[in-house]
Amino acid sequence: MPRMSALVRSATATLALVAFAGVRGLEPGADLLLAAGLALAVASLAYQLTRVVGQRGGAAFAAAATAFVIVLAGRLGGLEPLVDGLEGAAVTIGKRRLSLLDLFTAAGLSLLLFFAVRVLLRLAARWIDHVSILDGAQRVLFQKLAQIAIVAVAIFLGIDLLGIDLTALAVFSGAFGLAIGFGLQKTFGNLISGLILLLDRSIKPGDVIAVGDTFGWVNKIGVRAVSVLTRDGKEHLIPNEKLMTEEVENWSYSSRDVRVHVGFHVAYDCDLRLAQRLAVEAADVSPRVLRSPAPVCWIKEFGDRGVEFDLRIWIDSPEAGVGNVTSEVLFRIWDLFKANGVTLPVPQRDVRIVPAPFASDQN
Repeated sequence: MPRMSALVRSATATLALVAFAGVRGLEPGADLLLAAGLALAVASLAYQLTRVVGQRGGAAFAAAATAFVIVLAGRLGGLEPLVDGLEGAAVTIGKRRLSLLDLFTAAGLSLLLFFAVRVLLRLAARWIDHVSILDGAQRVLFQKLAQIAIVAVAIFLGIDLLGIDLTALAVFSGAFGLAIGFGLQKTFGNLISGLILLLDRSIKPGDVIAVGDTFGWVNKIGVRAVSVLTRDGKEHLIPNEKLMTEEVENWSYSSRDVRVHVGFHVAYDCDLRLAQRLAVEAADVSPRVLRSPAPVCWIKEFGDRGVEFDLRIWIDSPEAGVGNVTSEVLFRIWDLFKANGVTLPVPQRDVRIVPAPFASDQN
């Protein structure tokens, strides 16, 4: 309904302006204004019609631009009068003459370069994704370098095509460089840090890392920050420079195998070797626990509450969480201990009441 309402409004405006299209003998400025209004109305109608039939914004915009040029040129008698009219409508700013033709040319070139850059970026990203000899981190690195190169070439090409004289900006180059050095220091620092992270592959997409209180797996390495997705579904954006200067735990840097410690206590009157064997059996049943290296269970110490054991297991999927596999193993230990008569110690406290000394009886 909103699309149809916009279509009706554009059609109404077009019909209203068509009624005045047959008026001739107007002043050049008024005729140009009427032609521009009619061309805008037809372009809006073409845009809405293209969107109604299900085309994307790029195709709709191209249809609108084509309709605008055709209607405007037709009203003015062809492209040559249109070009002459746009060139004649000009103002002088300093030593430079700026006409409507210059503005339309600059806008057209800018849009053309914009769409060309978008297409080239998609093609480059798609081509790099299909290079089998590159891993995930190297693909991200080359994609970032390709983006920077394509955008830089487009900017310089646009400046050259538009005929912008950069020598006029030579006076401001020192101030601009100083502003970059101070104001954008962090931005460029994060950019260079991100490229270094991708080059040395110390942190890659998919790695499980811990930075301060943040624990999760690397979802994306961007130009400014690294996206770390936690088990809670929260996405932390950590600046690249922070990962370069602070200590980072990478659980999957050289291997995805991670050892997890599961601690528990048993009472002193239990069969300790049976408790050790049952704990290893409980870990072997878990599907996430690796068989090689195999789980091991050791006595850690004889504590006040009982004998403390340390069950050490290995997993190869830290991104799936550590607490869930620890809980699963502890539940299995609880069931096996109950079935085999192994008791867990209950904290006990001895309370001693010491009577206060009585005063000597004066009697």
